Amino acid sequence: MPEREWADKDYYATLGVQKGASEADIKKSYRKLAQKYHPDANSGDAAAEEKFKEVSHAYDVLSDAKTRKEYDDFREMLASGFGGLGGAGGAGGGRRIRFEDLGDLGDIFTRAGQSGGNVFTDDIFGSIFGRTAGARGGRPTKGRDRTTEIALAFREALEGTTRTMTLTEPGAKPRSIKVRIPAGVSDGYDLRVPGKGDESPNGGPPGDLLVKVSVVPHQIFGRKGRDLTLTLPITYPEAALGADVKVPTLDGGTVTLKIPAGTQAGKTFRIRGKGGGLNGEKAGDMLVTVNVVVPQKLSKEARHLLEQFAGVQPETPREHLGTAGS
Repeated sequence: MPEREWADKDYYATLGVQKGASEADIKKSYRKLAQKYHPDANSGDAAAEEKFKEVSHAYDVLSDAKTRKEYDDFREMLASGFGGLGGAGGAGGGRRIRFEDLGDLGDIFTRAGQSGGNVFTDDIFGSIFGRTAGARGGRPTKGRDRTTEIALAFREALEGTTRTMTLTEPGAKPRSIKVRIPAGVSDGYDLRVPGKGDESPNGGPPGDLLVKVSVVPHQIFGRKGRDLTLTLPITYPEAALGADVKVPTLDGGTVTLKIPAGTQAGKTFRIRGKGGGLNGEKAGDMLVTVNVVVPQKLSKEARHLLEQFAGVQPETPREHLGTAGS
């Protein structure tokens, strides 16, 4: 069944592509826009977050061949079939046909697909006008929205996934739906799945499904946009003398990071291409911040060596404060 907003939403325009665009062009444009408007790249920008949701929903419709055809058929029918019926006070004095009055056009789309997409028979119009007249006694209302929650692993949230969710309704058998989770969602993200809520009690469109996303934190990694973050503990000798240190990667492997001699605590190194691959684009980077760990307990020999070091390395890092020697 077509969604309520199909009548006035041009999803091709939302994604910035032509109606006849290929699947590859649609996917490419979506990736570019999703990265531009992603909440992680626009922290606190409500307008960007709303745009991200619009782009994601447009892609949901146009990336599925069956749904895209239904959307195209519906839009074409409105433009060629109902456009001439006129509105209140318009040329021809026709009645305004509201989207709510169209009901379930799934059968129309099915027959349209079988006959080349141009089915407008008397029985179809009769059904529509009959529904319009009957609706005068009470406007059809949208079904209630439903809410549910979903927990994602860190990597699922970073790279995106598709989950099958089982919903239950009073007096009805459990129904399963597939929900596509866009790449890069953060903890607390609200995902709206149109048309998957409760049915309308009087012939209107169904409500939506609101999915609250929670992301299980990773034990090692954090995230900054499409980059991974990692705090890497190093010893004082490694910081002072330099060292080659192995760093874990998200896929379970390791990569070697060269720590230059004299590295200070808090220094961040960028390892190219070891991020999460947000939205299917080229993988982001890994941002590794070093933390110089000072030992809490020293052996007798270690203490002796450090005292010797202090004697041959007398400069102080507090010299710029004017407290040298104190």
